[in-house]
Amino acid sequence: MSNEIARSHSTIDPYKHLQIVVNPDGTITRSLISPSTEATPDPVNDDAVVLSKDVTVNQSKNTWVRIFVPRQALDSPSSTKLPLIVDFHGGGFIFFSAASSLSHEFCSNVAVELPAIVVSVDYRLAPEHRLPAAYDDAMDALHWIKNTQDDWLMKHADFDNCFLIGSSAGGNIAYYAGLRATAQVNNLLPLKIKGLLLFPFFGAIKRTTSELRLVNDRVSPPCLSDLMW
Repeated sequence: MSNEIARSHSTIDPYKHLQIVVNPDGTITRSLISPSTEATPDPVNDDAVVLSKDVTVNQSKNTWVRIFVPRQALDSPSSTKLPLIVDFHGGGFIFFSAASSLSHEFCSNVAVELPAIVVSVDYRLAPEHRLPAAYDDAMDALHWIKNTQDDWLMKHADFDNCFLIGSSAGGNIAYYAGLRATAQVNNLLPLKIKGLLLFPFFGAIKRTTSELRLVNDRVSPPCLSDLMW
């Protein structure tokens, strides 16, 4: 069954389902409620097991990262550095940010449970910034990490032990950032990417068997993917 035929069998309005409206200038109005969480950089807060702060990567693109450090790393005199995890949030390329509560809580848990230093990348969203903008932002973030003089990263992150992670669109971005990084290994030193952990959002022209079966799925029908792509 072709993509177009499969679409015609869906009874779901993807715009209504995603709570978006397309504006005349090509931007979208997002009505989906997405709670956000402020960074917690103040070490005076004794209750915080993970501290976080936001740092600008590219001012002209309005891109930034949120860095997460387990409190124990800041309080410990140990010279042992922690693995560096670079995370890309999900959202189908069109939703959310590194400040979204879901992303913030996930990165906080990763930082304290591994433990590790986590850099969560806030990349530009589509359709205002179509692909490969998000891939470019991912590479900008890696080069920023490579060159950074940020105190938390310099003191506590092991640049020899870096992993890229992401789910949904973030997994897709991490995958393509990893591909680009393989062509720039020497240019990224001293940052060494050891692996990728992904639950990625990929797409294709032809419908898969599961997409045909779930064409009217109430949680995530294929028409949502069509619209986001």
